[in-house]
Amino acid sequence: MTQASAAPKAARRKHDREIVALAVPAFGALVAEPLFVLADSAIVGHLGTAQLAGLGVASALLTTAVSIFVFLAYATTAAVARRVGAGDIQSAIRQGMDGIWLALLLGAAVIAVVLPTAPGLVDLFGASDTAAPYAITYLRISSLGIPAMLVVLAATGVLRGLQDTRTPLYVAVGGFVANGALNVGLVYGADLGIAGSAWGTVIAQWAMAAVYLVVVVRGARRHGASLRPDAAGIRACAQAGAPLLVRTLSLRAILMIATAVAARLGDSDVAAHQIVLSLWSLLAFALDAIAIAGQAIIGRYLGADDPDGARAVCRRMVQWGIASGVALGLLVVLARPLFIPLFTGDAAVQDAALPALVVVALAQPICGIVFVLDGVLMGAGDGPYLAWAMIVTLAVFTPVALLVPTFGGGLTAVWGAMTLMMAVRMVTLWMRSRSGRWIVTGATR
Repeated sequence: MTQASAAPKAARRKHDREIVALAVPAFGALVAEPLFVLADSAIVGHLGTAQLAGLGVASALLTTAVSIFVFLAYATTAAVARRVGAGDIQSAIRQGMDGIWLALLLGAAVIAVVLPTAPGLVDLFGASDTAAPYAITYLRISSLGIPAMLVVLAATGVLRGLQDTRTPLYVAVGGFVANGALNVGLVYGADLGIAGSAWGTVIAQWAMAAVYLVVVVRGARRHGASLRPDAAGIRACAQAGAPLLVRTLSLRAILMIATAVAARLGDSDVAAHQIVLSLWSLLAFALDAIAIAGQAIIGRYLGADDPDGARAVCRRMVQWGIASGVALGLLVVLARPLFIPLFTGDAAVQDAALPALVVVALAQPICGIVFVLDGVLMGAGDGPYLAWAMIVTLAVFTPVALLVPTFGGGLTAVWGAMTLMMAVRMVTLWMRSRSGRWIVTGATR
């Protein structure tokens, strides 16, 4: 092997090690998060159908409230990683503290909105008369944990930017275990019912936030970074996160439209849609782990004034995304007959879900490219482009999806529209990555 041929292979191995070191723990943390809801559902489900239905409505509202602020993690990761690449750890942690202060402010605002409007929100989601009181109770108590969850998002972004995805994994696993134990103790031991489940989750969420704050504060003191809120820094975090908020809201709109269209097709189709969507979300966690690695690594390279390194790791992560997508697609095809019966024995639902899952499987290589390039551009701080690209995607997807009931094709056509949506995202992201306009080096964009 010549020295010239050995150098690219050595660079690829280096990139592979970086990607794996960040992506594997990130995947574990991502999977641990939805287990909170599953644990609550399993425990509350034994109280009765009305309680479980109330939990379902409240959880949907809470998940939406938290997910729209996911930019706290994404924007913070990119900003901190840039400063790490520039060798300014003190400024990196200071940037992270601004994100945490913004999270606390947003969390307080959400509580102020949710507490008085909980009955109206539950009614808007169509809770039955028997389920509504339980949903209101759970929503009001659990809203007290929203600031903690937003702090967790921001602090997770700080640690990812510092190239640490192991600590978030440990905290997520610890939080899941604590949540389960507290729920069992308060729901059954203290006989608090669904309120006990809500309080158990709130306590676990604040405990997670406390652990993160201890880690970040220790880092701040070690590097001499100020812990005080800085108005200019908080405004800068909000401005950086605003385009990512638009991106997230557009994506949520797409998912809501897809579910609404599936509901118009009939009960069997919407039930099958929920099964397919749950698997699609699980697959997204695996691909998002690579995207998270991309955010941290790209930000660091750009902060270190290394555009060639950023391009090289971008190319390598795209290869990872394609390979992961192909592997996941094959797994879906092979596991289809085993996966669907876990959720339903209804033949009509199974018949609707099987062909839709084939579409999902075929789309996975596209999804792999999309998730990776999304992470790359986030790591580069290219939020405004991501916002406009998602608005364009929403504009293309909406009329196609709404025409499905008219032209037929059932649930398979709905997921065909979802695949079109991912293809549009791939084209817009690929064009941006090829243009090189995302490459802006330095400690700040």
